[in-house]
Amino acid sequence: MEDQAVEVEVPSYFLCPITLDVMRDPVTLPTGITYDRHAIHRWLRLADGATSATCPLTKLPVAPDCEPTPNHTLRRLIHSWCARNPGAAGDSIERISTPPASANRARLGLLVPRLADPKKPERETLAALREIRDVASESEPGRELVAAFPGATDALFAVLVSTSASSEADMALDAISSLRLAEPCLVRAVDRDGMALVDALVSMLQRDADAVSRARAAMLLADVTACMAPSRASALPEQVFAEAVRLLRENDGGASTAATKAALRVLAGATSYGRNRIKAAEAGAVAALVEVLLVDGGRRRAWCELALCALDRLCGCAEGRAALVAHGAGVAVVGEKLVGTSAAASGKAVRVLRSVARHAATAEVVREMVATGAVTKLCAVAVSPETQERTRERAQETLRMHAEAWRSSPCIHPNRYPC
Repeated sequence: MEDQAVEVEVPSYFLCPITLDVMRDPVTLPTGITYDRHAIHRWLRLADGATSATCPLTKLPVAPDCEPTPNHTLRRLIHSWCARNPGAAGDSIERISTPPASANRARLGLLVPRLADPKKPERETLAALREIRDVASESEPGRELVAAFPGATDALFAVLVSTSASSEADMALDAISSLRLAEPCLVRAVDRDGMALVDALVSMLQRDADAVSRARAAMLLADVTACMAPSRASALPEQVFAEAVRLLRENDGGASTAATKAALRVLAGATSYGRNRIKAAEAGAVAALVEVLLVDGGRRRAWCELALCALDRLCGCAEGRAALVAHGAGVAVVGEKLVGTSAAASGKAVRVLRSVARHAATAEVVREMVATGAVTKLCAVAVSPETQERTRERAQETLRMHAEAWRSSPCIHPNRYPC
């Protein structure tokens, strides 16, 4: 009778709660929970500000820039166990010890050329991508090494663009996200790959990928579109706006929080160009932005400002204004943001209502602005010494447009109408 191999059970506390793999570099959060360093770093980077960063297991708040404490004791235990049980936990066992920078540099010299070789089988390309990602995510020196290594970022973007529907693209995106690339590097990628890079990211968003992968694709898309030359940024494909709207509608917390903010950045930036405004409006961006303001605009200052910025620009076209006044809560929610928000948000809200009052003010809309309290809040903004001068002037200008109808309204005290 032939001997049968005995399967070795990996101790549960050796496994990262996020990846469920044996931890290569265990670190402990202030909450007392231990994770693999590269996994928890990626989790915290996806958090939208300190208020939404949490420990994955305990859900307790954690600062996104938190530097976890190395768990040397657990690392020694894992290393010792792996030495006694070679191969029991897969290939990662061989790489538990963090190699020195010189070893990583030499390894990158072998890995990067593999990515540029189209004859390499997918298995070898994936292995190379995985190792590059691991070097970048295991420490800050590793990230800097990969980002500065000649040809590394170019090769990663080349894989992303050429294989947008494959697991290779997912791994390349993971590695790129670990690098936190500076704007000059992104500009170089955009200049080289152009719309092909945008198309690849949109294609990844269209796939039924996990929330973390979609968040990474959305954040990179926001970074890429932000550094595009106007000639390209003004002619983004319709699918960009369709996917941005879908991300806003799918927001349910967790990794999608980062995706939502990225979608807001895309809409706020891209709609500065006239042709993009119509595409965004036809994709349903106005309704999605109103929903963001209704649900999350009061809790997240950055979201509120970005949403109002996008609405302001969308109201620069007839389609955007029509969508806003057609939404049952459109005028009301913008009016709510006139007061009790940041100066930037209040200024954008005034601009939105000014566009509506000037170009889309039917008798029904004029009455709605009074009934929802928007006119009352415009009056407050128009006389408040705390309001920025330019915003105060725009509020007064808006009130003058329909002064006769609004001043005579029973909802407005005649002595408090400033115009």
